[in-house]
Amino acid sequence: MNSQLRTRWLGRISFPIALALQERILQEKRIDSTASDELLLLEHDPVYTIGRTPDQSSLRGAKHLPHPVFEINRGGQATYHGPGQLVGYFLLDLRRYGQDLHRYLRWVETLLIELLAHYEIQATTREGLTGVWIGNRKIGSIGVGVRHWITMHGFALNVCGDLSPFSSIAPCGLTDVTMTSMESETGVANQMEHVARKTAELAQGGLRLLQNAMPSTAPLAVL
Repeated sequence: MNSQLRTRWLGRISFPIALALQERILQEKRIDSTASDELLLLEHDPVYTIGRTPDQSSLRGAKHLPHPVFEINRGGQATYHGPGQLVGYFLLDLRRYGQDLHRYLRWVETLLIELLAHYEIQATTREGLTGVWIGNRKIGSIGVGVRHWITMHGFALNVCGDLSPFSSIAPCGLTDVTMTSMESETGVANQMEHVARKTAELAQGGLRLLQNAMPSTAPLAVL
């Protein structure tokens, strides 16, 4: 099995550019089954996204939103991406890791919890919900799409900066959730590139654990 993970820090780029890059990599991996798995790490210009679902109530009516909305091929309800948020897009061939979507989701959650622990932030999961939490405050969201067993999209971790755009939506379809960030929890504004480097290090070192992680019954489509 080829378990090599290529990681790239892309800086701040627009959502359409990042989506097109994911599509290109996915097609390359379909053609070449030996191609390395990839992790794209980046920040987005302000944008809202939502999965392909008939229920778009989490947008609370798109006309009032201060930033563009994109409907994409992932599970889940609306979320916000913007400066100060580390976004990680995994392009993994799950045929190398047991073809288990829930196992993959639990692995991403574990990765974020380990990352936050490095910054002395104690995070956990919540039963029945996908993502990473500090008490009742949500710090990391996960939304995935899978095509031909190759993953797209991934996680969004609030590192620092303005969280107010979340107030215009029901984040991940949750009406009673409080969004938080590493800066809000610690009072320290960590450098985004430093957090991205640590994420890449942990992801590269922990990819083999994906083969042995225990699957969970948490719902796949919830951000």
